[in-house]
Amino acid sequence: MEITDLTAASLGKKIKAGALTAEDAVRAACEQIRRLEPVLHSFITIDEAGALSQAKAVQEKIESGELTGPLAGVPIAVKDNLCTEGLRTTCGSNMLEHFTPCYSATAVNRLREAGMILLGKTNMDEFAMGSTTETSYFGATNNPWDLACAPGGSSGGSCAAVAAGECFCALGSDTGGSIRQPSAFCGVTGLKPTYGTVSRYGLIAYASSLDQIGPIAKDVTDCAMLLDVIASWDAKDSTSMLREPCDFAGALGEEAAHLRIGIPVNYLKEGLDPEIERAIQEAGEALAKRGAVVEEFQMGLADYAVSAYYIIASAEASSNLARFDGVKYGHRAEEVLNLHEMYKKSRSQGFGPEVKRRILLGSFVLSSGYYDAYYLKALQARALIKREFDRAFASYDVILSPAAPTPAPRLGESLQDPMQMYLNDVYTVSANLAGLPGITLPWKLNRKGLPIGVQLLGDCFQEQKILRAAYVLEQSRVFPACPLAKSDRIKESGEGTVR
Repeated sequence: MEITDLTAASLGKKIKAGALTAEDAVRAACEQIRRLEPVLHSFITIDEAGALSQAKAVQEKIESGELTGPLAGVPIAVKDNLCTEGLRTTCGSNMLEHFTPCYSATAVNRLREAGMILLGKTNMDEFAMGSTTETSYFGATNNPWDLACAPGGSSGGSCAAVAAGECFCALGSDTGGSIRQPSAFCGVTGLKPTYGTVSRYGLIAYASSLDQIGPIAKDVTDCAMLLDVIASWDAKDSTSMLREPCDFAGALGEEAAHLRIGIPVNYLKEGLDPEIERAIQEAGEALAKRGAVVEEFQMGLADYAVSAYYIIASAEASSNLARFDGVKYGHRAEEVLNLHEMYKKSRSQGFGPEVKRRILLGSFVLSSGYYDAYYLKALQARALIKREFDRAFASYDVILSPAAPTPAPRLGESLQDPMQMYLNDVYTVSANLAGLPGITLPWKLNRKGLPIGVQLLGDCFQEQKILRAAYVLEQSRVFPACPLAKSDRIKESGEGTVR
């Protein structure tokens, strides 16, 4: 077995046992990156020299007994909207192409404290606005299962990198499904924790009441272990939750007995790919065979989730992105006559079409005369959606649903029809509106060889339950490795950006 085939947990064990070193792992990952980046484009910035330097220091601490954690020495990539001191952070945008933060996000610091090694920053939709990783200023990422398809978004770079073996795990951010949906498209496991579980300090905001950082990995165990690393209260984040110590990885050994699983029948309706519908039914049957009680039920207000989400998210984006004006940092237009012209030209040149679209929508719904008609009603719908989930979780421990209505679309299809791209988030946005945890894991391949993922949602602070159910599902199926990770037939089509 190649080093890049290992899960993060398996690699950590081998490093701890002395069978491999952290430097071996970094070199293997960087070799895979060099081999695949010409066709995959998962990374915006690769820091090979920095990673090797980190690996040497980490290996010394492992050997001295200073670092004893299960993921010490494991290379990881992070989405390019998480600040990294001394390593540029672009948000996939021309606006921040040359921005190098002077501090690191709390989640990144937690990785380093655990002895994990940062390989680089992964590609993403510009400012996390998109569902395909095609709105990036640095170009689209390709799906490692089919290079003609999109990897999903906005954390498509992180998911593609994990699927292709370019890194052993990664961090993404989830505003409306941006971890779970691309994980389903790329055949990896992605977890969105309960809002407030992972500090957002150092995460460049898209929609502050919806954003949450989470792990992306090859399997459920790696996701749970990575969440154990990054989950913490942080005084620098006013929305951070002080939780009792959670042993997320410790929840995985339990069976599905006594778990109550609900499948919303109105999610399985017209517009859902028939193969995905069958996958949900098969997953429900697999859980039932392992002792779970599986029932279908009606989930109200689902039809309002996408509308409410895009109004709220765009309103918050228009406010959050107002700071990017060309004054203190970021892109500044040249040859301007006055301050207002500098603002106008800097933002026009710095932001891409999708970001501009959402800023305009957000400014509109917050404007005088429209605030009550749109934004206030969206907030009311959000409260009702949360109440509907409260009713569902009074009867069920876990909700089983699709992660997306279709498998990965072909590159270019979604950009031609932005409304269709927004509707692709129909099964994921509700969890963000309600602040709920959710996990997506691969279930099977469709007839075209593309991954189909299933989603499990839990009540607030009930990550252990969805991890437990996901682990049972994972043990109930055999899912193949991504063929690109092994392929020697790589076509030249460009390069990643190397620092």
